[in-house]
This record gives sequence, C-alpha cells and structure tokens, in this order.
Amino acid sequence: MSKITTAPTAADFDHVREWVFDLDNTLYPHHINLFSQIDRNMTAYVSALLQMEPEEARVLQKQYYLEHGTTLQGLMIHHKVDPNDFLEKAHAIDYSSLMPQPELAAAIKALPGRKFIFTNGSVKHAQDTARALGILDNFDDIFDIVAADFVPKPAGSTYDKFMGLHRVDTAHAAMFEDLPRNLQVPKALGMRTVLLVPQNLEHAFERWEIAGEDDDHIDYVTQDLTAFLTKLI
Repeated sequence: MSKITTAPTAADFDHVREWVFDLDNTLYPHHINLFSQIDRNMTAYVSALLQMEPEEARVLQKQYYLEHGTTLQGLMIHHKVDPNDFLEKAHAIDYSSLMPQPELAAAIKALPGRKFIFTNGSVKHAQDTARALGILDNFDDIFDIVAADFVPKPAGSTYDKFMGLHRVDTAHAAMFEDLPRNLQVPKALGMRTVLLVPQNLEHAFERWEIAGEDDDHIDYVTQDLTAFLTKLI
C-alpha cells in the first residue's frame, strides 16, 4: 500500500463540498464488529430459505456477496426473494455496542458543504446506526439499497443514480469507504477517495476486501475517521 498516503492536509480537500460516506465499518470502526450480527442474520436467512446447513449457507452467502456486490442481490437474481423481508431480517440487530461519538459529530458538522450516507443497507439501518453514534443530524440525506433499486455498489449505475439524484459535483466531492472495490467508480468520476481500514487487518472478513499496492484508485487510507476528518477542518 505504498502508493496510498495516510497523511492528508486540509489543502488536499480544500475543493471538496460534497462528502459521501459509506455506513458499516466506515462511520464506525471495524473493531466494533456491528456488521458481524448482520452477517450471522444473513447466513441464517440463506440457511432457512434454501434448507442448507449453516456452514453451506455461509459459503453461498459469501459467493453471492463477492459476485453480486451483496448477498441480497444474489438471492434476488437466483431465488427471487422479497428484498424488503430480507433487509428487515438482516438488520434485526442490537445497536447497543455503538456509543455517541461527539468528536466525530463535530468533525462531520464542520465539513463545508453537503454530507451524505451512501449505503448498500437500508435507510432504517443507517438511521439507527447514525443515531446511536450521535451523528444522524449532520447528514443531508441517506441513499440506500432501496433507492438504488436493489443494485448495490460497486455497480456504476448505482453511483449514477446517487449522483444524479443529488446533483453531486464529483470534481468537488470525496468518498469514504471500507471496501476498495467500492472506490473504483468514485475515483474514475474525479472524486477524492478514502479507504477506512481496521486497526488489525484480521478484522477484514474476506481477503479481497483488503487493499493492495496496485489499488491506485485509493487516494488515502486511515484507521481513524475522526482523526482524519479533524485534519481537514
């Protein structure tokens, strides 16, 4: 990852007036591992739907995730599942591990321009998560998987829908993500790209989720979103 800088300066982001944030493992750190609850729920859903043993269901779940961007997209394509039922069951989780982050809230609030959450999850999940972190009121809008017609990042059409809906000027925008592949389109559109990584890379669920030295679509990498944003204001 030698091509990627971990030391931004405020000048690097002086032109940015559109701030786009992924949700899970981005607005809260990987080590909180909130997403592990969703992961277990998705495995249980696949297991019940297809009458598979949990281990077999998890393999298929991850295969769909890799091939289609989300487990849900794979299940919709191959098994015609009701996406709303899936989202409700997948996001039936306990948010108590999330604590208010006043420093993060202050940093996001101080950023000039508009701020968005752009997630492959649901609006309700994003609201519940951001509310628990104490940052919900700092965002102008949430663009979720329903608004994307259930076509997840990294599909280019989904970025087009988001950018078009909010008339985002990509030349003056930045995107924060925890998945390297989800930053490829933003970089091609002229956005600053920031990858959030766990303090311990073992927290990454899949090897392909970890950035490599050839990922030149990533401008910056950080383990601490609050510290990163604080350097920009």
